Amino acid sequence: MQFIYTSLLYLIQPLVWLKLLWRSRKAPDYRKRWFERYGFCRGKVTPNGILIHSVSMGETIAAIPLIKQLQNRYPNLPITVTTMTPTGSQQVKKSLAQSVSHVYLPYDLPGALKRFLDILQPKIVIIMETELWPNLICALKKRKIPLIIANARLSERSAKGYAKLGKAINDLMPKITHIAAQNQLDAERFLKLGSPKDQLTVTGSIKFDIELSDELQQKVMILKSSWQLQRPVWIAASTHHGEDEIILAAHQILLKNYPDLLLILVPRHLERFITVERLITQYHLNYQLRSDNKAPTKQTQVILGDTMGELLLLYGLADIAFVGGSMVERGGHNPLEPALHHLPIIMGEYYFNFNVICQQLIAANGLWLTQSNSHDLAEKINKLLANKTLTQTMGENAWQVLAQNQGALARLLTVIDSELLKLQGKGADNDK
Repeated sequence: MQFIYTSLLYLIQPLVWLKLLWRSRKAPDYRKRWFERYGFCRGKVTPNGILIHSVSMGETIAAIPLIKQLQNRYPNLPITVTTMTPTGSQQVKKSLAQSVSHVYLPYDLPGALKRFLDILQPKIVIIMETELWPNLICALKKRKIPLIIANARLSERSAKGYAKLGKAINDLMPKITHIAAQNQLDAERFLKLGSPKDQLTVTGSIKFDIELSDELQQKVMILKSSWQLQRPVWIAASTHHGEDEIILAAHQILLKNYPDLLLILVPRHLERFITVERLITQYHLNYQLRSDNKAPTKQTQVILGDTMGELLLLYGLADIAFVGGSMVERGGHNPLEPALHHLPIIMGEYYFNFNVICQQLIAANGLWLTQSNSHDLAEKINKLLANKTLTQTMGENAWQVLAQNQGALARLLTVIDSELLKLQGKGADNDK
């Protein structure tokens, strides 16, 4: 099975290049640094340390508190952070600057991985959430390098897909040193795929362990003052293709009752900024670009969030939040970021990426679900705009869910500490 997988992976590389070129039409960074994707990273990384892999921007943001804790605990161990997307890469550089090394993780090809691991020689590898790459897992096991899947989640849909691999996935799972699962449901799915019980711990989701830094709070206050927001504001964040039309149509409906209502629309991917800008003009709405760095005028109806890494800041300007990727089958994005700002949250029915978290928020009346149409979305927002007490209560409920579930980061660090202590013990035995 692994031979077939690897052969297919080599065969499709020309298609991979075409996909990168296609995406680079709107996001030129996809055209850059291709050699890193094949393990050529000499001179860009510091060996003999910790490798942390976070696929894209969302996982990278979640990983930053963990990375900073590891830097404090193990100042003598260099840290390399890998991503797969330019947005993840930009987030690493913005949040961690020169304090870590950063390259793209190579594709799951034996030759590329050998080249990469020969150069980096990590003591331990930590993969955020769930990236089960067979050749990487086997290569690390062969080199006796511990692998931890941190903040691990496994949706029912993904579990069914992996289960179809049968014995191949059952043989692969024990090669992962430890899985730190977000919740009991995720843990049970990993166990069914073949993870040994003694190599699995339920630590909770470290996404609960986010906090507003003093610096960010100061930026929110400055921007609010600059924009002079004496008007209601709602934000539609991390939107995907198929959602923007619904959101803009809902905004048109809402403007009839609230003519001064401002929408902050933030597409998930930078390559979609131009497409969404065209959509706004088609809906005949007055808009400004966030990248212009100008305060909205009284005539501004939409701010297009066309900058990267500012979502937490923009949430701080809103009264109500819609979290995207949930009215189309993308599984939704992180609802805890608006909860951090005490905002009432609205999502569509496709929230399987954050199923347990969303269920907790729904039960606490901090999150409402909307159907995938503009009238239902507008109706939900209208109820909140018409009732400030309800808006504040829902926002407080959402924040309470966030506060009551914190502590996962400390539990995850205990797992990592344990594996690093074992390495130290092996090193001492080798010295003898």
